[in-house]
Amino acid sequence: MARKPTKAALPPATRASAKGPEPARSGEAPATNRATRAAERRAAIVEAAMEEFIARGFAATRLDDIAKRAGVAKGTIYLHFKDKESMFEELVRIVIVPVVARLTTLPPPAGSVRDLIEAFASNFLNEVIGTRRADLVRLIVAEGPRFPSVADFYYREVVSRGIAAMRALIELGIARGEIRQKDLARYPQILVAPAMIAVIWQSLFARHAPLDAQEMLRVHLDLIFGERSTT
Repeated sequence: MARKPTKAALPPATRASAKGPEPARSGEAPATNRATRAAERRAAIVEAAMEEFIARGFAATRLDDIAKRAGVAKGTIYLHFKDKESMFEELVRIVIVPVVARLTTLPPPAGSVRDLIEAFASNFLNEVIGTRRADLVRLIVAEGPRFPSVADFYYREVVSRGIAAMRALIELGIARGEIRQKDLARYPQILVAPAMIAVIWQSLFARHAPLDAQEMLRVHLDLIFGERSTT
């Protein structure tokens, strides 16, 4: 059963105001008002694009449908985006890139490497699983092979950053003696595998076998670091 559209994935500042632009202050330049209205229309287009992409898929989504949902003329879209690809890229920049940026801005390694990795992965699961972000990730997985430019953009902006952060943590863990398998640094994808499995599993099989993603993460980290001491 399809979920009702939600605006939760878009930052409040990005969404078009439901009340419309505020009245201009005395002496405020008309250009400022035009810029504000243009920003609101752009935000409405991006939000409508997200709902259409998720509902129809990237290939089947038409600019006409996005324009209708956004409440603008189709020609207005071309004032902001040259095509669907650029629109999708903007959506990724707004919805997913800030999450990755927050997660990959690691604090000083005061605690154990496992603690840092566990915090990273747990935050990812909380920020993505069950949200529109997960829908976008699944969309990339499903349609990326047909649209290489979209997949390439997602790799540059999202995947490569996450992989680099994981590799740095693994190398720190090896240097500290917390990780014994040195080859893990060659394959940091292994470290984040539970997160990707959870995203895909939840959309395909959750109704048959609900998955406790946090518990799976704990077991996964036990395999890498060893079980935590209970004392």
